[in-house]
Amino acid sequence: MSQPIREPLRSDTAVQCVIEILIDSQDGLATVGERVQNQTLKRYFFAESLLRAQFIDELKTALRQRGVSTFREKGSAAATLHRTWARIKSRFIGGDHTLLVTAEQGEGAVTDVYSKAMGTYLPTSIREILTAQVAHIELVLEFLKTERDRPTAGDKTAGSKVPASDEVSH
Repeated sequence: MSQPIREPLRSDTAVQCVIEILIDSQDGLATVGERVQNQTLKRYFFAESLLRAQFIDELKTALRQRGVSTFREKGSAAATLHRTWARIKSRFIGGDHTLLVTAEQGEGAVTDVYSKAMGTYLPTSIREILTAQVAHIELVLEFLKTERDRPTAGDKTAGSKVPASDEVSH
């Protein structure tokens, strides 16, 4: 009888972990948006930060429908440290390129948490939300890798295809 109770708790915990990493991602993308010099990238990072807030709201709504009423409201201490280190590095070593690398690392961590969550028992509605969200985050990760590898990464992106924040339906 304890097994049916444990599975929803595990799935809810997995989704709570996704919410926590999304809070980290939202903060991290906003931080990069504040620091990056390229105006196109600046707008892109701010838009992605706002989209992470929407992702968080979607997941909280799905959990509320399952009777969950308590949510993680802040990210991890490790992510805060990572953002602080990124600020220091970008100021003294590498500017926009360093920020792109930092954002790439952060979004890579986000996809890892999504993968772990997808490996747990999840109700279909929550699995569909996570699948749509991670598909978008994977597009962002590919964009960041492309921008990072440009010879003048972060300096001349006006001609690059910046994926719109709403390209993936949720």
